Amino acid sequence: MKTKHYLLLALGLWCLGSPNARADRREFLQEKGWRFTRTDDSTAVRTDYDDSRWQRVTVPHDWAIYGPFNPNNDRQNVAIVQDGQIEPSKHAGRTGGLPFVGAGWYRTRFDVPEFGAKQDKRVTLQFDGAMSGAQVWVNGKKAGEWPYGYNSFYFDVTPYLNADGMNNTVAVRLENLPESSRWYPGAGLYRNVHVVVTDEAHIPVWGTYVTTPEVNDRFAKVNLKTEVVLPEGFEPNRYRLATEILDSAGRVVTGATSKLSEYDGGVFVQNFVIDNPALWDLENPVLYTAVSKLYEGNDLKDEYSTPFGIRTIEVRPDDGFYLNGRKTVFKGVCNHHDLGPLGAAVNEAAIRRQVRMLKDMGANAIRTSHNMPAPELVRVCDEMGMMLMVETFDEWRSPKCQNGYNRLFDAWAEKDLVNVIRHYRNAPSVVMWCIGNEVPEQGMEHGAKIAHWLQSIAHREDPTRPVTQGMDNPGAVINNNFAAVMEVPGFNYRPFMYPENYRKLPQRIILGTETASTVSSRGVYKFPVVRAAMKTYPDHQASSYDVEHCGWSNLPEDDFIQHEDLPYAFGEFVWTGFDYLGEPTPYYTNWPSHSSLFGIIDLAGIPKDRYYLYRSHWNPSAETLHILPHWTWPEERIGDTIPVFVYTNYPSAELFINGVSQGIRTKDTTIRVEGSYTKEAQASFERQKRYRLMWMDTKYEPGTVRVVAYDSTGRAVATEEIHTAGKPYRIELTADRTVLDATGRDLSFINVRVVDRDGNLCPDDTREIKFKVKGAGSYRAAANGNPASLELFHLPQMKLFSGQLTAIVQSAEAPGKIVFEATAPGVRGATLTLQVR
Repeated sequence: MKTKHYLLLALGLWCLGSPNARADRREFLQEKGWRFTRTDDSTAVRTDYDDSRWQRVTVPHDWAIYGPFNPNNDRQNVAIVQDGQIEPSKHAGRTGGLPFVGAGWYRTRFDVPEFGAKQDKRVTLQFDGAMSGAQVWVNGKKAGEWPYGYNSFYFDVTPYLNADGMNNTVAVRLENLPESSRWYPGAGLYRNVHVVVTDEAHIPVWGTYVTTPEVNDRFAKVNLKTEVVLPEGFEPNRYRLATEILDSAGRVVTGATSKLSEYDGGVFVQNFVIDNPALWDLENPVLYTAVSKLYEGNDLKDEYSTPFGIRTIEVRPDDGFYLNGRKTVFKGVCNHHDLGPLGAAVNEAAIRRQVRMLKDMGANAIRTSHNMPAPELVRVCDEMGMMLMVETFDEWRSPKCQNGYNRLFDAWAEKDLVNVIRHYRNAPSVVMWCIGNEVPEQGMEHGAKIAHWLQSIAHREDPTRPVTQGMDNPGAVINNNFAAVMEVPGFNYRPFMYPENYRKLPQRIILGTETASTVSSRGVYKFPVVRAAMKTYPDHQASSYDVEHCGWSNLPEDDFIQHEDLPYAFGEFVWTGFDYLGEPTPYYTNWPSHSSLFGIIDLAGIPKDRYYLYRSHWNPSAETLHILPHWTWPEERIGDTIPVFVYTNYPSAELFINGVSQGIRTKDTTIRVEGSYTKEAQASFERQKRYRLMWMDTKYEPGTVRVVAYDSTGRAVATEEIHTAGKPYRIELTADRTVLDATGRDLSFINVRVVDRDGNLCPDDTREIKFKVKGAGSYRAAANGNPASLELFHLPQMKLFSGQLTAIVQSAEAPGKIVFEATAPGVRGATLTLQVR
């Protein structure tokens, strides 16, 4: 049976309405004026509580990212069953070694003058996320609670406001329990808080739902369902909804006006036709906007803007995934929500940078592992053309962590799933819902029933998108109906079992919901160069030759070959796009290891060598010609075997060392899935020969390594060189953006490296760099990508790792210039000027 999913996009919590002088809706962020403390005092809910000695903070705020790092912050005595552990052991750094456990309080005040002038208003507090166990009081009265730290939620706080609408006190208590996470979750009000003021008659939070039931080259049919809240006792037929649909240039393309009747259940249903629609696509993510105005008679009561996109998605058995009628293979990554040295505190500039880097690599999708994303990520993906698999839970009823989501599942699972789907069901970037990750129930008799229940909720709330989950126990799930009930069976790792899974499952499709788990440390190379699983070293690093992985996982090419050769295997989500805080596998108990080594890009946002391997395969239209390792080794290594790898989108290349040819290598496209999983093939890098060029016997001598790439006709088309670096000479600075917005939140990420006189990176330099920032901005944080570094991110100094690090500068709220200065003993310093506008 062919399953079709026709979709559209729309609203998120970020755009509950456009301010309009004629309408009664007003929304503002509650960013400044917050006070914070780690002292757990229940009397802090009172309006007359003295919080003057509390810390002043701006929200979003992550209290734990400032450290210090300590193995006792959340030491866990566990057996990680997913990783094959049987006996418990003490894991230090599993959640990043940061002090996120315990309670924290926030207090602020806000004014709603229009409420006092005319008390027919409604006021809603919206939280994009609060980590975790949120309890909210307004003017000393309990407004509500929401325990799951990753989800967005809201409360109508109208009954608790002061009569004049002024000086309303908000108190929020949050608490992270010990052993509540498998990675760094962050802490505090780490996402935005909104205040929304409306008339009593209004469109509620996430109150619109847009679908496109028919899309073709000539027209698109658009269906808009708009929920309204009316004052008690008011007749529905007094209300009408006038909606105009605007194109990306703001021009009106169609419109409709509807009246509400007593039979409509408080929901307007409007249908539109858009001629010659511009489709939302990965290369051209066109967005429309539905502007809806709610009238009582001739009085405008509310105005609500719903951005959306028009597109189709379809899952075809034996064939794969289609976006707008074109077969589209998922070239995806899994990403945790932390932003490296910024912690969990959401920042749009940091998210945009991540998406830019991933798109340049050729990635077209992100799995929000293993939880609900921030609204900023969804909006950025809508605008930049990146597909999203929105995930919900890492646990159901059965625990992975003693105090994980298992405590909440029975009472909160449906509420949490409904919130996230209603929040994001209009976003064109969201193409799939994911209801779980490696849950223990996958091996239990009743597990399929829970999976079916959750999938049914997702289909009830949004029948336009397929549902999946990440399963890592194929031996169980293909025999006990657990995988069979899923609309799209998603498998974590073990790609060699894809053919058996396909033969046994009725869906006739396979999705790699989690793949690779290759580990590496940027700029660190280990010898001899052999494939290894769970390899550890005294320096707590992994080899950047990209030949090491976990006991349950594999190398990138082990997945590439599956999704190229098997038509029913329609893509993958690599674990992970970026390194993240926590899960320093394979260094489970080896403090100070406290951040992951899985990332294609490190914790500082600097690409590892593996980035270019993925780029050469995923983005073949862009030229990639990358050489590894570096060519600066101690004198005693002269004459030693130093293998050279080249990652390129070209089929062949010739390697020269100091002008002497080392021979031509050509990708072996004759290697296929069948027969390539023998022990002999694995040990000899058999699958790797199809995707990377390798010279395994080259000898080191200082000088120049040069690569010449050839196209399919044998014509030389590109060259690349690396050189042996001389003595460290100066600091070099490069910013990802040199012009920032004067918002007080915009960021520039500055690559800091030490080079020799000729500009060659000094790859072993580890000196400490100090930073100064003057002018229209401030220093925010730094990271060097070393998974065992205990340096604090927020201090204006950091040691280099493999010769590099990243410093982050934040704009002020007024225009001007920022002067960034980096200095270190023994080398020339450097300055960089940024503009704030």
